[in-house]
Amino acid sequence: MYQIEEPKYIIYFLFIAILIVMYFVVVYWKRKKQRAFADLQLLKKLSPESSKFKSALKFIVIIISLSFLIFALMNPKIGTQLKTIKRQGVDIVFALDVSKSMLAEDIAPNRLEKSKQIISKIIDKLGGDRVGIIIYAGNAYPLLPITTDHAAAKMFLQNASPNTVSSQGTAINEALRLSKTFFDDESQTNRFLFIVSDGEDHKKNSDNLAKDALKEGIKTFTIGVGTTKGGPIPIKRNGKFLGYKKDNKDEVVITQLHDETLKQIAKKGDGKYIYGNNTSKTVDFIEELLNDAEKKEFETKQFSDYKDQFQWFVALGLLFLVLDVFLLNKKTKWIQKLNLFNEENRNS
Repeated sequence: MYQIEEPKYIIYFLFIAILIVMYFVVVYWKRKKQRAFADLQLLKKLSPESSKFKSALKFIVIIISLSFLIFALMNPKIGTQLKTIKRQGVDIVFALDVSKSMLAEDIAPNRLEKSKQIISKIIDKLGGDRVGIIIYAGNAYPLLPITTDHAAAKMFLQNASPNTVSSQGTAINEALRLSKTFFDDESQTNRFLFIVSDGEDHKKNSDNLAKDALKEGIKTFTIGVGTTKGGPIPIKRNGKFLGYKKDNKDEVVITQLHDETLKQIAKKGDGKYIYGNNTSKTVDFIEELLNDAEKKEFETKQFSDYKDQFQWFVALGLLFLVLDVFLLNKKTKWIQKLNLFNEENRNS
């Protein structure tokens, strides 16, 4: 397991990129000036020992050397020991609706981004709890198996979009079925499923599945995102607005929040419906709910005793710098005999 102690130094790679651009600009400028000064074949005769290939190789060696030194500044570390840590918490699974109706902008910035904000802020409030994420539209898919790595959960969450599912629609029942396989600890007494959606349900039997999940100890809460007035679904490509989604009659589709569907699911799942348009109130309610829940102690393993690895990158950086000293811009007799760079063919 690796980690970077000083990621801020990655900005120095921008300097490397600038050097590369400047190198090609200078090479182009020099070649242009040489052509204006004399014929290129004549220049080769005037400077027979000059090696263009070796000058380019010297630049590459310097770039590699500087790159290793930047990595050294970032100080990569490697975990050398797995440590068992005892935690107390509950198991939480978020089922996030990523159907295209969640792109409606009846709440800012849109329903999907609002849902991500809510889930992300809830994760920030978690202690030793484990968390998993399901995404669904026409079908349900595991985005992140249940884990104690909250940072990974937030990272995976940001990638959730309608493009990450293969079929469109809104099948809450598929998310409920998948959630029953997500809770891998049979001794965990408190299991929470939070369905974050606008409530459009094309299969219409989700409330019964929530009742079945309750038999396995899974309490289902629903978070409604959107407005009952609704809004159109924008179509965008590369951030450019192209229009609104239309039905078979060429009329703009208006998608609304179906809170009754979500209320029924929560009722059958022994949970509660939460109107999610107010982020702070939603997060505060769920934080209080989870704090009051009975915690179970479990064990998890994580890497400890991280050791610095910068010295290897410093050594490689210095090695390439030393190598650069021995790479001259002109041809050398013994290299010419070996023809390592195939320069005889280049000049012929």
